[in-house]
Amino acid sequence: MFLNKSKLATAVMCGLLSVSVLMAGCGGGAKKDAGNTIKIGVVSELTGPNASYGNSVVKGMKLAVKEINDKGGVDGKKIELAIADDKSEPAEAANAMSKVLNQDKAKLSMGIFTSSNAIAACNVSESAKVPFLAIGATNPKVTLDKDGKAKPNTFRVCFIDPFQGTVGANFVLDTLKLKKAVVLIDNSSDYSKGLAAFFKEAFTKKGGQILGEEAYLQKDTDFKAILTKIKTLNPEVLYVPGYYEEVGKIIKQARELDIKAAFVGGDGWDSPKLVEIAGGPALENTYFTNHYSPDATNAESKAFVAAYQKEYNEKPDAPAVLGYDGAKLMADAIKRAGSTDGAKVSAALAATKDFPAVTGKTSLNATHDAVKSAVIIAFKDGKQTYKTTVNP
Repeated sequence: MFLNKSKLATAVMCGLLSVSVLMAGCGGGAKKDAGNTIKIGVVSELTGPNASYGNSVVKGMKLAVKEINDKGGVDGKKIELAIADDKSEPAEAANAMSKVLNQDKAKLSMGIFTSSNAIAACNVSESAKVPFLAIGATNPKVTLDKDGKAKPNTFRVCFIDPFQGTVGANFVLDTLKLKKAVVLIDNSSDYSKGLAAFFKEAFTKKGGQILGEEAYLQKDTDFKAILTKIKTLNPEVLYVPGYYEEVGKIIKQARELDIKAAFVGGDGWDSPKLVEIAGGPALENTYFTNHYSPDATNAESKAFVAAYQKEYNEKPDAPAVLGYDGAKLMADAIKRAGSTDGAKVSAALAATKDFPAVTGKTSLNATHDAVKSAVIIAFKDGKQTYKTTVNP
């Protein structure tokens, strides 16, 4: 079918418009944002079983953006967050990332605390060549492709599980002086499976003994059959690298079965809801590795805690401070890049060295992972208490 000149001109204009919209959605369009704002897409777990993480992340980000904008923004432009809920599901995380890039026209992205969701979301941002800064996703697969090479546009502001698992194993062996462990894994979670593997490797290499390994799935509620089996093994410690919803129920039910062993886990424990679910008494003799303690005494931490409590009338958890650090790091990268162009911001993120984050000086290594300290948190009288800091 042939077109007359009028129709041909209209078709050409529509085609050009479609290309420009596609390029904007893929982060490959204009070098500078139109107007006086920089739009950053945020994907986070705002509902579902991991909602405590995502809401804290967003609170931390909003506080950071408020501080940045109150000081004039970045190169005179104010930051605007386009926020989408991933509903604590990997498939929804991919959909949410697509929304912020294609509908909200964000040229940069960040967010997500859970590893499976981050892996799903960054598949979308990588395809679009849009920088993505993961906030709390600690599994190595977040920043590595199937060949073990660094994804060019994916970064993270948190430490990774090989380090966290080793810190946990050393703490059990060297500080708690316990050598007989059972590992309880969430088989539906990349985070749990990965962290368990790194803990077991470090624990056995240093002389620890794994008496057994059991599995559950996210959203399970009754763990008494598994725990009854574990009790017969008489472990000194249970290593449970899961998320707060299930961990709280596991610890509560274990104490009801009179299991007195120590419990140790990872940063997935960090939520105020853990105490609500497990109960304070059940959490005695439990510990977890984390990114941060609000009881840290350095000046940066004190200032952040004070500002956060003033803004939200509550104490920050690790997802909140990582959200804050992530937003500040992204703004710093934009400033160093002198642009919101995806390739330039990715290069600036990759070059991050000794960024003064609240969670400690942060540098990104060759695989785009943060090299930084971890802390050990214990529960006492239903409250988190800082025990020690472990440097990389």
